[in-house]
Amino acid sequence: MTSDSPFYLTKVECPICRTINEFETVRMGAYTEDGRDTDFCPTGVTWRNPRYQAHNPLVFFIGVCSNCYYTREINAGFKDWKNDHTFRTYRLKAVKEKHLDQLAIADSLVKKIGDAMDMECFPNESAILKLHLAIFDEQLNEHYSKLDVGRFYLRIGWVFRDMQRGENPQRSFLHGLMLDLETKYRMLKSSFRGLQDQADAFSQQLSSHFETDNITTKLKSQMYPFRDRFSETVTSVGDLMNKTQEGFGKLDGLMEEYKSVTLGGDGSGASTTFLQYPSFKDFLLDLKNKSDLAVTSEYEALKKAVQYYKEAFAEGRDIAPGNQQIQASYLIAELSRRIGDYDEARQYFNSTIRHGQEFIHRSRNDRTQTALARKILELAMEQGRLNMAAMQTA
Repeated sequence: MTSDSPFYLTKVECPICRTINEFETVRMGAYTEDGRDTDFCPTGVTWRNPRYQAHNPLVFFIGVCSNCYYTREINAGFKDWKNDHTFRTYRLKAVKEKHLDQLAIADSLVKKIGDAMDMECFPNESAILKLHLAIFDEQLNEHYSKLDVGRFYLRIGWVFRDMQRGENPQRSFLHGLMLDLETKYRMLKSSFRGLQDQADAFSQQLSSHFETDNITTKLKSQMYPFRDRFSETVTSVGDLMNKTQEGFGKLDGLMEEYKSVTLGGDGSGASTTFLQYPSFKDFLLDLKNKSDLAVTSEYEALKKAVQYYKEAFAEGRDIAPGNQQIQASYLIAELSRRIGDYDEARQYFNSTIRHGQEFIHRSRNDRTQTALARKILELAMEQGRLNMAAMQTA
């Protein structure tokens, strides 16, 4: 590596397969940030070495074993795992077995993602994939960190946003909404198909019911008038179902037309091929079919981040009182606002403001300790006003 390289190498022995890995770690001052978004995402990065300008620093946030694809955040805990008695004694054996079991499956999430990463050709896509693997391996722990999983999903959202900065920001948001709409529509069609099957089964049972021979002639004479009435009504219901089926045919076309108008083109957002897939999005959709862990857009990533941040916040195990608690509460509010859950955002903005004011008052003699809380409090008040305006127009 040359002297102007923005990286230094960090050697870490993989706890799963014992391979010695050399991870590229970003040097202090290797890049500068243009600013921060309201969810703390860098709004722009300038590398001192222009060669790396296309790289998101989050590409180097996660370490992936070159042999078995075991993945963790590159931090002090990972570097010094051999001295982590709790990890070695209570976690490592189970994590190792589960990870290697997945690695042995040719089409598993671990194998599929690990084989797809290409830091040279697809640096930002690889950052998203590495974060997916980090989420997978973190959840192999019996008592995994909900906070870390939430942080990883948030950073996936940031990388998606960085990749789409040249696009209309509303398009990315609409793409996520469209995915949810399509999912609900598929569920609706599936429910209708189930209803059709049940109606057919009822019709067949009804025919058999009136064809039984083990009843008296007198009782048959009482039953048969109902047979004609049932037949007429069942036919009427069948006609309604046929009309409903025609309606679904129209909805199919309307959904495609709406998607084309709102997202443009075929709505896929594809700009380049990815491996044997038409686009990176198609690869992620394939992953999502295998595991609910996978996300395909910033919108989906932020939804997952909110879910795990809320769980971590409720548990309180990984979130310290004070600044960290206030920051977590604010993030839940801001991410909820970004995905359109304005009522949830309102509740957490109000909670952030209340607890932030109380913390600042209690620690009023230590401005160093309250500096972050004051900044978050200002953000919460500003974004809370935007959220209330959005609620009124929604």
